[in-house]
Parts: sequence; C-alpha cells; structure tokens
Amino acid sequence: MDRKEFITTASLLAGGAMIAPTLGNAGLLAKRQADNTLKLKKGVSFYMIEEDLSLVDKCKLAKDLGFDGVEFNSPVDFSVDELLNAREKSGIEIPSVVNKDHWSKPLSDPDPSVRQFIIDSVAKSLEEVMALGGDTVLVVPGVVNEKVSYAVAYRNALDSVRKLIPHVEKTGMKIGLENVWNNFILSPVEAARFVDEVDHPLIGWYFDIGNILRYGWPEHWIEVLNKRIVKLHAKEFSREKMNNEGLRAGFDVDLLTGDNNWPVVMQALRDIDYQGGWLTVELGAGDRDYLQKVSGQVDAILSL
Repeated sequence: MDRKEFITTASLLAGGAMIAPTLGNAGLLAKRQADNTLKLKKGVSFYMIEEDLSLVDKCKLAKDLGFDGVEFNSPVDFSVDELLNAREKSGIEIPSVVNKDHWSKPLSDPDPSVRQFIIDSVAKSLEEVMALGGDTVLVVPGVVNEKVSYAVAYRNALDSVRKLIPHVEKTGMKIGLENVWNNFILSPVEAARFVDEVDHPLIGWYFDIGNILRYGWPEHWIEVLNKRIVKLHAKEFSREKMNNEGLRAGFDVDLLTGDNNWPVVMQALRDIDYQGGWLTVELGAGDRDYLQKVSGQVDAILSL
C-alpha cells in the first residue's frame, strides 16, 4: 500500500466506515493482514483531556473513547491513592509516567546538585509508576546548549543514568530515554550506543515517532534501536509547515496528514517484534470530540 492509498483508507477507518471483505482473494488478503497486525494498546497523555471533569471522570472519558491507558506526568500532582481510585473506577490502565523535571533540571547539567535533584526525582517517578501498576518512566537523557557542550552533556548524562540503576533494580521498573529537540543524541546509532553503554536490561528507549521527523525518519530509528525500544509515543509532523511557518508549526497537523509514512513505520515495528505493548498519543489538548477523532486515527494506524 503506497502513502496516498493509505491516507484514503485510513480516513475511512477513522471515520467509522468499514467495508466487509469480499470472498476469495480479498478475504484471504484481509485475514493475512489481520494476522500480521501488531496487538498494541492505545494510550493518551492526561494533559490532552481538556474537559472540566474530575480525575475519575477524565479517566472514564478516556476509557469510553477507546483508550486503554492514561499517561501522567510525575512526580504526580495527585496522590497515588487518588490515581488508584480513578484507575479502579474507570477501568483505565496507567502503563507509564513522564518525569516532569528532566528538562528544567537535566541529567546532563554541569552542576552536581542539579543532577542529584533529577536523579532523586526520577527515583520517585519509578516508585510511583510501580505503585500505579505501570512499568516505565520516560526520561530525557540530557540537553545540549550554548553553555553545555556535547561532550559534557554526554559524560554527565551517562553517569547520571547509571546512578539510577539501583533505583531501577529496587522497583523492577524500566526507564525509557526519549528523543526530543534537545540538541543531543541526534542519530539512531548514537542512541543505541548510549543505551548499550548504560548496559542494563531495564533501561531502553521511549521512542517518539513524530519528534524524529525534524531530522530523520522514524523507520530508520526503529530498525537501529530494535529491542532497545520499551515504549512508543505517537505524534505527527509536517516538514512543509515547519519550513513555511516555523519550526514548531510542523506539529500542527492531524495524525495521518503529516510526513509519517505509517504503513512503513508499523512494518518496521513488526520487523523488530516490538514488545512494549503500547502506542501512546502525545498531542495537543482538546475536548471529547477531538479526543474521539484522535482515537479513531490511532485505530486506523493500529489496523495496518
């Protein structure tokens, strides 16, 4: 299926139009495609739910719209008991959390006290996700800027992640290092090397499919990172909008309408036998109609 054909087909699926397979070759093809589909659960970032609702009702809304899990920022703004109550009453899962301190106080910071702060923060996130029944904490490994050189960031980030190993082993939880626009770890080969240098089975990569389109192709990263990928974020991105309207404008497109070649991406995930179990959307916030549209779009992607 080429890109144009896929977008047409995916739009029909996302809108709820389903055509029953005909008998004969078409039926066999449909069965073969179904057998080859990745069995992934759908996650949604909690901050995307822009409705004036309680915690419990936001989780119920996500569940009602077809999402299997909600991802929270951590250390969480709610108590663990509140989140467990919301999980029980809604039936939603909490498979992962995103550490919320790793950008302002990065693991690569030249100041040892800043690095210790974020190590302690990630350790708390590991404890929280364990208590919530999840298994992964997303962490940005480091930030390079005018005042922090690449060499310093790499050395400090590697040392800080290694210092998290005792906390990983204590909780049995995973750390997923994510690719963001941080001027750091800019190729899949380097990303794989960084994880291999950490050298721990519970520390891998939380791969963001949309973030990478600024300077690469997600299928290339998936091929190289392979079994190191522990979780996936789904975003869309348009290089044309980036070039014509500004860097971050590239994100201002719906899923299925940007530069992700989703059939190729999903095939790459099948090729590496991705075992992370989840595809979590991390997009702009909106109301239930918007979230319903996003849920349908993810269904179309997962149907490939």
